[in-house]
Amino acid sequence: QLTGRWYSIGLASNSDWFKEKRHLMKMCTTIISATAEGNLEVASTYPKGDQCVTRNSLYTKTEQPGRFTYTSPRWGSKHNIHVVDTNYKEYALVATQISKSTGSSTMVLLYSRTKELSPERLEMFTQFSRGQGLTDDEILILPQTGEAGSTGM
Repeated sequence: QLTGRWYSIGLASNSDWFKEKRHLMKMCTTIISATAEGNLEVASTYPKGDQCVTRNSLYTKTEQPGRFTYTSPRWGSKHNIHVVDTNYKEYALVATQISKSTGSSTMVLLYSRTKELSPERLEMFTQFSRGQGLTDDEILILPQTGEAGSTGM
């Protein structure tokens, strides 16, 4: 049910890279498809300079519904992904606990089927992120990229 195209509308994180890069971050698309085993293939596009870069990840399902794991081959970090809330048609709220040798961090993503989302949903995302211990300067509603991000998709 999570399959299809989503826009990343909100991003919250207490990781160092987020603090460094938050002023550069923009809304991007994520395309989710399900494998036969019930895992999720996630193709996230994000802006890098003036071009979009796609990163593919395979989220492996766990015993608990709505929970997936992923290990980054590049950083060796382990991601525990929890689909907190979604109605599949409009939005999805996803929380990820990331642990690596240097410590752990929390990331919350708000996905939307469209580039606009109601203030109530944005507020829900903000409140949930605060509940995860994130501060207001670690919570970001992403600016739209305009048309540049939609070419070649």
